[in-house]
Amino acid sequence: MSTRELPSVLRVAVVGGGITGLAAAHRLTELVPDVQLSLFESSHRLGGALETTRRDGFLIEGGADNFITTIPWAMDLCRRIGFDDQLIQTNSGYRHAFVVRKGKPVPIPDGFVVMAPSKAWPMLTTPILSPLGKLRLACEYFVPQRRAGEEESLASFVRRRFGRETYDRLVQPLVGGIYTGDPDKLSLQSTMPRFAEMEAKHGSLIRALRNQPKSKERSGGARYSMFVAPRDGMSSLVDAIASKLPVGCIHLDAPVERIAEVQCGWSLSFARDVDSPSEFDAVILATPAMPTAKLVASLDDDVTRELKTIHHASCSIVSVGYARDQLTHPLEGFGLIVPEIEQRKILSASFSSIKYAGRAPDDHVLIRVFIGGDRQAQLAESPDDQLLDMATGELHELLGIQGDPSLVQISRCKAAMPQYFVGHVDKLFRIRQRLSRHPGLHLAGNAYDGVGVPNCIHSGEQAAESLAKTFAPSSTVS
Repeated sequence: MSTRELPSVLRVAVVGGGITGLAAAHRLTELVPDVQLSLFESSHRLGGALETTRRDGFLIEGGADNFITTIPWAMDLCRRIGFDDQLIQTNSGYRHAFVVRKGKPVPIPDGFVVMAPSKAWPMLTTPILSPLGKLRLACEYFVPQRRAGEEESLASFVRRRFGRETYDRLVQPLVGGIYTGDPDKLSLQSTMPRFAEMEAKHGSLIRALRNQPKSKERSGGARYSMFVAPRDGMSSLVDAIASKLPVGCIHLDAPVERIAEVQCGWSLSFARDVDSPSEFDAVILATPAMPTAKLVASLDDDVTRELKTIHHASCSIVSVGYARDQLTHPLEGFGLIVPEIEQRKILSASFSSIKYAGRAPDDHVLIRVFIGGDRQAQLAESPDDQLLDMATGELHELLGIQGDPSLVQISRCKAAMPQYFVGHVDKLFRIRQRLSRHPGLHLAGNAYDGVGVPNCIHSGEQAAESLAKTFAPSSTVS
């Protein structure tokens, strides 16, 4: 900004109309009320990976179906826009999940928190681990902590501290369900930094969890109670944020082709005619890493190269509806995860209508089956009929579901989940160093500092706050 005067009226372009771009745009209007804002979305709708469909009495999500409340940013935004009264909690009667063990769903031990146990008795009595596996897990208390140094993979960390069986039977499917990724490649520091901090501070994850107050994730049921969902689906949150933006600022079917740094700020070029200004004081790119790399290609070769190395995984979601009398399993839980060593064709299944009310008609259930991910990438690319056969075949074998579903909807999430491989921390440092040479340009999204709706919102809001501090120093950022 040393070579540019502060504008009398700030002109900002937000590229990308997913939850990140919407959060960035909304935060800008809070901080700089007279901002001249333009939001450009290349497709015909807002929301990006979030899309809700209603069919035949079912409410079906094409992407994320809820968000966690212990990461505060989504809840904070909902309160500020008056949307918090539209949020519903998970069904209190079924707050647990299953993991497949030798072809049978078995309850995940109470108190097992993603990568570590917080309760001893459920781990001692679970049939998921063998006696030797349980003994090795208990020895975590005495495993010496790793010296500070290079990043470590999730898989390496868990095997080192808990042993291979705990990793194979519990952690790998849990992490696979979150990131649809390969834990041997994922960075612990970038994906689950909390557990690295626990080891550094307490020397043992078991010791760290035992020292936590009882109110903090000490049981599986407590953890599941931390999630909420919009009563009318995730698209209703998208619509609520959009309704708070200035009239006329949203431009759909407006693909940005290129950005360029010019004397007065930034210039945008579009792939088709768009009735909008094309020059701005600042730009927020709230697009996935690969499209972002293309947008900045003529601007900075190093940033482009780094962005292209952020790998993304794909998966397909097969949503199926059944009448209750087609089920032999009671579905008394929120879903099941499938370890890779079970050699099955699905990653997980979410019992959507058990988790949240209003997702299926009376006497029916809605199940979302996830296929693909980084370890089975080829399965996600299967034709629709094969995806349906895989999903229904696995549900028949694992849950005893009989007959054809009354509802089928397939969503393909292509390159939707960024994979924070080992080295991601250093990659982000290099990207941000280079971006500091281009004042007024900000990147936001799930490719950088966290996946999930709260992190996406935070990323967008951070970009807006950084921009406001630079261009509107009199604004109050809190």
